[in-house]
Amino acid sequence: MARNWVVRSLALRHAMKNRVLTLSFNRILPSLPSKSSLLATTAAATASSQLSLLPSFHHSRSLSSASAPSDVVLVNSEEEFNNILTKVRDDSLHAVFYFTAAWCGPCRFISPIVGELSKKYPHVTTYKIDIDQEALQGTLGKLQISSVPTLHFFQNGKKADELIGADVARLNYITEKLFKKD
Repeated sequence: MARNWVVRSLALRHAMKNRVLTLSFNRILPSLPSKSSLLATTAAATASSQLSLLPSFHHSRSLSSASAPSDVVLVNSEEEFNNILTKVRDDSLHAVFYFTAAWCGPCRFISPIVGELSKKYPHVTTYKIDIDQEALQGTLGKLQISSVPTLHFFQNGKKADELIGADVARLNYITEKLFKKD
């Protein structure tokens, strides 16, 4: 019994020294008796400092869809969105409205493809709208945006198609069908 306690103490010290997040020892060593109250106290005291010291390998690749390629215009307010939509309709312009969210995995997947298509079709303006912005909640309700990614395609100022989800083949098909210059 005392030996098991020593093993746990050494493992905890090793984890703290090497900046490893402490795990539940009952999962690692299920046959050992639990000292959960001591571990909980120690883990609570060291968890915040350990989390900040963990390697930040995941920061090398952005998981956010907040940044946009230079060919994509970010829309930051309801007023800005309404002005853009009015201009697209009044001037009979081609446009893609890309509704996205930073936490959305499919949005992060499709975002570079949307960027490439905006480069491929420079006569079509792509507008990127983050649905989590408070300033846009009224607009999202009016447009009935309930899933992301959602793309609205406007041809000559009129809504011509809509894509919900990260279907790359359909995205390519729609953009080529609507915006390819002959």
